[in-house]
This record gives sequence, C-alpha cells and structure tokens, in this order.
Amino acid sequence: MIETARVRLRPWRADDVAPFQQICSDPEVMATLGAPLNLAETEALVARMQAMQQELGHCFWAMDRREDGRLIGWCGVIRGSVGPVVGKLEIGWRMARECWGSGYVTEAAQATIDWCFAHQPDDAVWAITHIGNRRSRAVMERLGMQYCDGLDFDHPKLTKEDPLLRHVVYSLARENNDARRSPT
Repeated sequence: MIETARVRLRPWRADDVAPFQQICSDPEVMATLGAPLNLAETEALVARMQAMQQELGHCFWAMDRREDGRLIGWCGVIRGSVGPVVGKLEIGWRMARECWGSGYVTEAAQATIDWCFAHQPDDAVWAITHIGNRRSRAVMERLGMQYCDGLDFDHPKLTKEDPLLRHVVYSLARENNDARRSPT
C-alpha cells in the first residue's frame, strides 16, 4: 500500500467493483478513455488488475481518499501493452469527476513514480493518452514528464474511425525525477 497525505493506493477488493463502476460509467470521465463501462466490464477490468497485482506486484491500484475511505478512482503502473510503451512501466489514472481539480491525481501519480523508481529497475516511467486529453497531459507535465515528439501513434485497439484513435506519449527519466525531487 502507498499512502500520501490525502490518498491511499492499495490492491483491489471485491467491494470496489460497484463504486468503481459508477466512475467508469460516467460519460464525462470516459470521454477520452472510451465507451462507458457496464458492471460486467468493470468486474472484468478489476479482475485484470487483481491478476496483474498477483503476477507482477503492481497494477493500476484502487485509490481511496484518506479522510473518508471513499474509492475515488485508480492510479498505478502496469507494463505497457500498446504502441511505443510495450513492456515499459506505464503509469495511469482515472478519477471520479467530482474529485477533478483537487490535486489527488498528481499526488497519487508522484507517489506511484517514486514507488516505481524505488522498486523497479527501469530507467523511465511512461504514459499515454488521447491527444486531446488536456487534463491528463497537464498532470503529466506537472509530474515533470516530457512529451515524446515523434512517438504519437494510433491506438491499435481502436478503429480508424474512432475519435480517440490518436495517442501521445510522455516519459520521465529516473535521473530527471531524482533531480526534481532532491532538495536544492
């Protein structure tokens, strides 16, 4: 479990499915992620995260708000499976709409990056998002991640007609994170 001042990242539990499905069925939350998910799709997604946790020791973890224990989304790291991030540490997040703008994602993502560099041998953490996802791109930039010009790609799981087809890539090198995080 990873704890920050305001959030807790932890493995998934069976009772997380219903509150996470509320998040994943919100059309605004899913606007740059894909179609809203139904209960069965959310159950399958949580089961996939549980399997990754079991196999790899990490996943996109459940994210609770510490003040009230409410599940407010996910944040964590997987091994990338598409485009230029295949096999690389890929950070990701998803948050309940009513929690947007609170800084929870940036806080949780920085803690995830710190966990990655403390527990994984990789030299960088990567992120992908739809080219028009300004909110996630802003988080990536706040984290010190750099846009990887020339690595934009069409998401292979989407059709050519899908408006979410084009994706961008960001990365943060270990030494750049260390430099940002060390006291001057």
